[in-house]
Parts: sequence; structure tokens; C-alpha cells
Amino acid sequence: MRLEAPATVLVTGIAGFIGYHCARRLLDQGYSVIGIDNLSDYYDPALKLARMARLPEADFKCLDLADSEALESFLASRRYDAVLHLGAQAGVRFSIDQPSAYIQSNIVGTANLLELAKQANVQHFVYA
Repeated sequence: MRLEAPATVLVTGIAGFIGYHCARRLLDQGYSVIGIDNLSDYYDPALKLARMARLPEADFKCLDLADSEALESFLASRRYDAVLHLGAQAGVRFSIDQPSAYIQSNIVGTANLLELAKQANVQHFVYA
């Protein structure tokens, strides 16, 4: 994905390890960043909040991608040129015990995000 700054990138999973570092790099390169993370407790939420404290320039919202109304409401007044979708329920072993958590986060959440990106006519969508 190659965008010219000052484009705006929506980063999901922004409080995670990879999301944080991608957002930091984008901000350092002159991009604007909108960040979404549900701050789940699968990994320590305090660590995630500490990462977000180091990204004060990001327009951050704690919300669940599976909550289509909250997602649509948050993004309705925001313009974004690209999506870097890193938000997901992590942990392979946990998926055996809690498959519904994975379905909601990784499937429903991704479908919601794809639909909103389509409505916003976003041309660049990276899913990892």
C-alpha cells in the first residue's frame, strides 16, 4: 500500500503490539491515524493503555468491531483513505474453548469493517 501523506489510515487493533508499531510509524511519516481497539483482556489491558498513551496524535476509540452500530457511529464523521485491519481475537488455544469470541471478532467484525470501507469508497484495505 502506498499513499501520499497526509492521508488518513484507519488502524484496527491499534493497541496491540503490531498495531501500535504500525500506527507509530505511520504518524512519524506524516499520516493521520484513526485507531480502534476493544482493549480485550486476553493480553494485559494496562499494557495496551500504556501504548495508547504514547500515541496521543491518534484519533482513538475503544470499541468492538462486531458492534456495527458503534463502529458506524464512530466512523460516520471521519474520512479515511486506507484501512490497516489488525484487530482480531488472538490465541489459537482460546479458540477451542471460546469459538464464538472468534466468530464475533474475526468474522463479524471484519465483515462490518469491509462493509463500511466499501460505503466510504476506501481503495486500500490491508487485512492481516
